[in-house]
Amino acid sequence: MTTTVEVDAYGMQHCETTALGVLLRHQGLDLSEPMLFGLGRGLSFVYWDGRNLDFPFLGGRVRPFELTRNLAAGLGLELDVRETTSPRRAWENVTAPIAAGQPVGLQLDSFHLDYFGSKVHFGGHVVALYGYDEQDAFLVDTDQQGGAVSTGLASLARARAARGPMTARHRSFTITVPPGMPDPRTRIVAAVTACADAFLHPPIANLGHRGIEKAGKLVPGWLGRSQEPRRDLAQAARLMERAGTGGALFRNLYRDFLAECTTLVDSARLRTGHRLYAEAAALWTRTAELIAQAGETGEAASLVRAGSVLGDLARVEREAMRTLSRLSDDVADGTAP
Repeated sequence: MTTTVEVDAYGMQHCETTALGVLLRHQGLDLSEPMLFGLGRGLSFVYWDGRNLDFPFLGGRVRPFELTRNLAAGLGLELDVRETTSPRRAWENVTAPIAAGQPVGLQLDSFHLDYFGSKVHFGGHVVALYGYDEQDAFLVDTDQQGGAVSTGLASLARARAARGPMTARHRSFTITVPPGMPDPRTRIVAAVTACADAFLHPPIANLGHRGIEKAGKLVPGWLGRSQEPRRDLAQAARLMERAGTGGALFRNLYRDFLAECTTLVDSARLRTGHRLYAEAAALWTRTAELIAQAGETGEAASLVRAGSVLGDLARVEREAMRTLSRLSDDVADGTAP
């Protein structure tokens, strides 16, 4: 027997915003992907390396699921999160909302999903589940992964049970839009300034603008960091440009979020932030190109140039966030609602 919930089953660019879009549209709240990302304060940066990693990791967003928690808190949404170590209980946490006509968000390791194109462990992947039958689960993933897709129930169970970096204990969640929820547009200033403050004042040097600056100093030595530079540098560049690890995708989303905001809030600071993030997005694409070039040629010069571009990026993004951190001053001056 097949059990499904009727949803708008299409993918977007990023996994967490794709899942959020499915759950919120089902509740009657239709926001663009950049608006979901921006109101969820999703932009960040981390340079992550360690003895348990084969190669450094560049992250261009906040930690998995933090965007969802931020969005729910900022908009006053009812977020019901379930976690368990029991596979049986975990499946019950999925089937109960589906039976009640509500799609469910899942955090899992994408490595185990049947349809996933890149077989790399990533425990922070998020999908929306809208149905199942005796053999398969019906999911919505990113457009890149196929949008409306299916995977075997056994593979889904393995993905949800996986342990390792960024994984959760069979995490599932539902979202309810309460009656009388405020207009999301009234939360723009608070979301922008909170994101800027976190980016400008990271607790450690691996995060925010300090993390980008640190990456600029360390990337030139990446040939010596890898046993297989051709593979590792190509993978790093591919993730940066297509998956947002490090920069381009998430900078593009934040650029578009700020552009949408300028149509709703009359603010010179917003317009400046948008201009600077448009510049940053292009620089991240250039960084990925240089890293890929170094992998192909084995020449350190390309990594040196990439490090220089990262230094420029640290300055550009720091300037953008300093400007955006003062957006509330426009409100005080009466130039924004």
